[in-house]
Amino acid sequence: MDFKQIEAFVNVVRYKSFSRAADATFFTQPTISTHISTLEKELGTRLLDRRGRTVEMTPQGRKFYKYAVEMVNTRELAVGALNDSGDEIEGILELQTSSIPGLTFLPEMLSRFHDIHLKTRFYVDTSDSRTAIENLIDRRGELAFVGDKINNSNLSYTKIFSDKVVLAVPASFNMEGSDISISEAVKYPFIWRENGSATKTSFEETAANLGYDKTTFDVVARFNDLDTIIRSVEQGLGVSVLSQHTLDKMHSNDIRILPIKEFKKNRDFYMVSLKGITHSPVAEAFCNFVKENKELAFKSSDQE
Repeated sequence: MDFKQIEAFVNVVRYKSFSRAADATFFTQPTISTHISTLEKELGTRLLDRRGRTVEMTPQGRKFYKYAVEMVNTRELAVGALNDSGDEIEGILELQTSSIPGLTFLPEMLSRFHDIHLKTRFYVDTSDSRTAIENLIDRRGELAFVGDKINNSNLSYTKIFSDKVVLAVPASFNMEGSDISISEAVKYPFIWRENGSATKTSFEETAANLGYDKTTFDVVARFNDLDTIIRSVEQGLGVSVLSQHTLDKMHSNDIRILPIKEFKKNRDFYMVSLKGITHSPVAEAFCNFVKENKELAFKSSDQE
């Protein structure tokens, strides 16, 4: 096998498509397909399942992918060490993120980083915190940005910002007061988050401690997409437990933000990486960039 075959496999996995992998790497789709087929023949096993327009790894492909990414990253580090322009960072950065960092934190960080390193490109997969961490463990991305921690000794967490859990209420609802208790909130129809949402889990745990289980809430709708939830609140479908930073970024005149009395503490969000693995040069540079510049992400909105 050669590195072109391995890189082709890694990029098809990243983009879940032969055509998108070809566009990203400036190869033709037949060339990408040939590299994958040759690699599979040499290894004597199928690495990818073609399902219509999308591509998924086989169990053998998942095993090989972890090593393939490591080989690609190590090669990039070796080449970079011999390059006279050591400050020149380029390549594809694959990230996993939950919805809140994906909306409020990452866009500005990626933009600032790209202003410095113009030859970088980004592949960002947005899901919930649980899925983002699971994908990171499966090496579907080099860094993850989430609002929850799981007990895994192979993961390294860096706190990047804190946020408040608030209740988003349609401006059309006639509600008095500048804040709200859970006992008052349960009277309204709820728009719920996806099951892996750390925000939803945090709210459910607090409510359960106060004697309100899941059946207490009148759930009128459930969405995975955060923007759809916000738009549905604007239209008066119901109320929803959301991030303060997310709502501040949206600047919606059709939503009222009510602090929840029982939520006194801020929630923390983290950058997550796997311990003991070789990061690509672009991932290593971005990781350091976030640590050095994380305070800038909300500086403008805080001043407003």
